[in-house]
Amino acid sequence: MTFLRNAHAVWLPAFLAVCLSFAVTTGPARGERISDIANTKHNFSVTSGNAVRATDTTEICVFCHTPHGATTSVPAPLWNRSLSQANYTPYSSASIDALGLDQPGGSSKICLSCHDGTIAIGNVNVLGGNKTDGNPGTADINMTGTGAGGTMPQGSGAQTGFTRILGTNLTNDHPISFAYDDALALRDGELRSPSATAHIGNRVPGIKPDVPLENGQLQCTSCHDPHIRDTTEANIKFLRLNRLQKNPPAGGTFDKVNDIVCLACHDKEGYVNSSHADAVVADETYTSTAAVLREFPANTKVWQASCLNCHDPHTVEGSRRLLREGTDSPLSPKSGGSSAMEETCYQCHSSTGGVLVNQGTTGFQVPNIKTDFQSLRHMPIADQPEAHDIGTAAVSQAGKDFLESRQKLGLGAPTDRHAECTDCHNPHRVTKNRRFNDNPGVPDSAGTHEHSSGHTNIASGALRGTWGVEPVYGSSTFLSTPISFNLKRGYPPPGATTDVTNTFVTREYQVCLKCHSTYAYASPPTLGCCTPSGTNGLTQYTDQAMEFQAPDSDKGEGGGNHRSWHPVIEETGRDLSVRGGMAASLFLSPWNGTADVGSQTMYCSDCHGSATANGTVVPIGNSGTENGAPWGPHGSSKDFILKGDWTQSTGTGQQDDLCFKCHNYTNYATRNSTRSGWCCEKDNNLHGFHADKIGRMRCTWCHVAVPHGWKNKAFLVNLNDVGPEVGLPSGTQVRNNTTAGYTNPPYYLNAMLKVRTFRASGNWQASDCGSSGSPGNGQSGRDWMRDSSENCENPP
Repeated sequence: MTFLRNAHAVWLPAFLAVCLSFAVTTGPARGERISDIANTKHNFSVTSGNAVRATDTTEICVFCHTPHGATTSVPAPLWNRSLSQANYTPYSSASIDALGLDQPGGSSKICLSCHDGTIAIGNVNVLGGNKTDGNPGTADINMTGTGAGGTMPQGSGAQTGFTRILGTNLTNDHPISFAYDDALALRDGELRSPSATAHIGNRVPGIKPDVPLENGQLQCTSCHDPHIRDTTEANIKFLRLNRLQKNPPAGGTFDKVNDIVCLACHDKEGYVNSSHADAVVADETYTSTAAVLREFPANTKVWQASCLNCHDPHTVEGSRRLLREGTDSPLSPKSGGSSAMEETCYQCHSSTGGVLVNQGTTGFQVPNIKTDFQSLRHMPIADQPEAHDIGTAAVSQAGKDFLESRQKLGLGAPTDRHAECTDCHNPHRVTKNRRFNDNPGVPDSAGTHEHSSGHTNIASGALRGTWGVEPVYGSSTFLSTPISFNLKRGYPPPGATTDVTNTFVTREYQVCLKCHSTYAYASPPTLGCCTPSGTNGLTQYTDQAMEFQAPDSDKGEGGGNHRSWHPVIEETGRDLSVRGGMAASLFLSPWNGTADVGSQTMYCSDCHGSATANGTVVPIGNSGTENGAPWGPHGSSKDFILKGDWTQSTGTGQQDDLCFKCHNYTNYATRNSTRSGWCCEKDNNLHGFHADKIGRMRCTWCHVAVPHGWKNKAFLVNLNDVGPEVGLPSGTQVRNNTTAGYTNPPYYLNAMLKVRTFRASGNWQASDCGSSGSPGNGQSGRDWMRDSSENCENPP
C-alpha cells in the first residue's frame, strides 16, 4: 500500500487534470487543438455515441487510467491496462539511419495495448474501485462495435492501410522508440536537428515542445495526443499538429500554423519547390470517394494532402517506406500483398486510379504512366520480389538522394536488375519545368524537355534532383568501356549552371547510364525481361556508355573514317558543310535547323518511349496542351521500348519506323535530288538513287543494327573489317562469295556493305565499295554491286 499511496500522491494531480479536461476548457493550447476527450473516438463510455463504446459504464477515464492499482511498468499516469506481451516486427529499411530499432518501448507500449489488437479494449486492471481478474484475454467492460474478442475493430481490414488495428507487424508503420538526436539528423541529412529546433525535444517544466520526445526518443505520443480534438476539423487523427498542409510550404523553419505535421521533423531538400507541393501545379482535387476513404476533408487538393498523397504512417501491410497503397494486392483498398512501389504512383498517374477529379479524361495534366508500363514492351517495374532498395550505396546520406548500390543495380547480382519509378525520379524534388535548373515558382507547360530547334540533352524538371553517373573514358577506341564513373547526386538550386561537371545530374543520359553501362554490370546482361531474346538477333544488351562515347578526336570530319554516334552525350561537330553540303531537309523538325546540325544534342527518350505518329518523336496528344501520352522510356508497343519499329525491314515502305521519326523518309527511301552526304559521283542522293535502282531500301544493309554509336563513320557497316565487336579478329572479311546478307548480333543484321575506302562526305565513288580481296571476290565498284558473286542487285 505504501507504493500505491506514493503513486497516488505523485500522479493524482496529473490524472485529475487529464480526466477533468473534457469538462473544463481554458482555451486551446495550440492553434485549434483542445483537450476534450469526451468528444473524441477515445470516449468509450456508453453515452459517447461512438461506434465503439461500452454497453453500461458511463466512465471515460477508466479505460486508460485508475487512481489505484495502476500498472507500474510504463511511463504513463496511473495506467489501468495490462501491456501486450507480443513480439513485434519493427519498421526497417536500408535508408533508415535510426539506431537500435527493435521492440517498442516507453509510452508507445500503452498505445499498442489497444492498437496491436491483442488485448480487449474493455480489459482493465481496476473497475468500480475493485481489481478485475487480471486476465488480459477477457473484457472487464462489456463493449459494442469491437472486433473479435473485444479488440480494436478492423475497419477496412486488418491488413489494409485504413485500419488502426496495427497488429504486431510494424514494418508498415512509422518507426518508434528510437533516439532522435543531432547525430541521427546528421546521418540522415533531411531531419531537423533537435538542438537547433525549439519544437522538438523532451518536455520539462516550463518547456513544452510541439513534438515531445520521451527521454530523447520518438514515440507515438510525439505526434499524437490521445485526448485532443480540433474545434473545426472533424478528423485530426489525434495529431498534435496539422494533418494537412494549410498554405503552400515556404521552406526553412517549420511553420506550425501552416505546415503538415510531417515537416516538423522531415525537411526534405527541394520538396517545397516540387510539383507535388506547389499549389499551382498540384491543384487537382480528390474525388469524394477517395477523400472519404482517406478521411480527408471534402475537396482536398493534392498540394494540401502533401506527404499523405504518397505516404501513410500506418499503411497497408506489405508496403515499404510507408508508401500509401504500395503493394501488389488486387483489392481496393489494398489488403496485404508484396511491396509494389509503382502502385503508389499509379493512384494518380493512371487513367483508372479514381483518386482525382477528372482523372483519365483527355487533357488531364497528371501524366498517365501506368498505361505505358502495361504496354507490350515495358520496363520490368512489376517484377517480384522487388529488388529496388535506396540507401544501399556505401556513401553518406545515401537515402537522402535515393542512391542504390551498384550491386542492387545488377553488378555481380544480375537478378537484382530492376526498374522502379524512383530509379529515375525523386518525387520530393521533381518540378514542372523544361529544364532542371529553371525557377520552379514559374511552372512551364510541362516538366519534360523542350523539343524544338537548338535541341539539347539538358535534364528536365522531371529529373531534377535524381541521381546518375557520368562515364570517364581512358581510350577513344570503340569497345573500350569507361574506366570509372563520377557519381551525380544532390539537389540543384534554381539557376544552377548546366555544366556537365556539376556534382548533380544535369543530363538525362546520366540517369540512364547508371543501369545501361558497366556501372551496373560486368558484362551486358541477357535480353528477355521486356523484349524477347532473339529479337533482331539480339540475346544481350549492349553497353550504351561505350557506344555513345563522343571522342573529341572523332568530331567533325577528318577526311576518312572515324567513330560515329547519335549525339546523346555530346554533339558530333559535323555541320552541313562538313557533311559535304548536305541539305538540312534530310532531317525532320526540330533537327533541321541549318545552324543546329552538328551542334545539337538529343535525349535517350527521343527514341525510347511510347509509339508516336509518323514523322515525329513527340508522344501522341502533346501537340497542344502537352497533356497527352508521357515522355520517357516507360513502355511501348514496339520492341526495345522504341517509338517505332526497328527491324531488318526498316526502309522503303516502312514510313512509320523509328529512323523516319527524325530522318525524312522521302529523302531516304524515294528518288529525289535532295543533296545527301552520300554522293555525288552518280547522284546527289545515293540513298534515293539506290532505292530507285533496287526498288527498295533497307537501313541495315549498310548501317549498324544498334545505332547508338559505332566504330565507322555514319554508322556504316564494313564487312571487309568485322572484328572484336562480334568476337572475331580485326579485319575479318565476311559475306564472301555470297549474295546473302550477314547477320551477327548485336551489330550486324542482314548487312551487305563492304567498304574499300572511306571518303569524306560528299566525295563517295562507286569504287569505294567492294571486296578488299581474298577470301572475298576482290571485285569493286559497279561490277561488284551488279555482277559479282557478292552482288546486291536483289538483296534479301
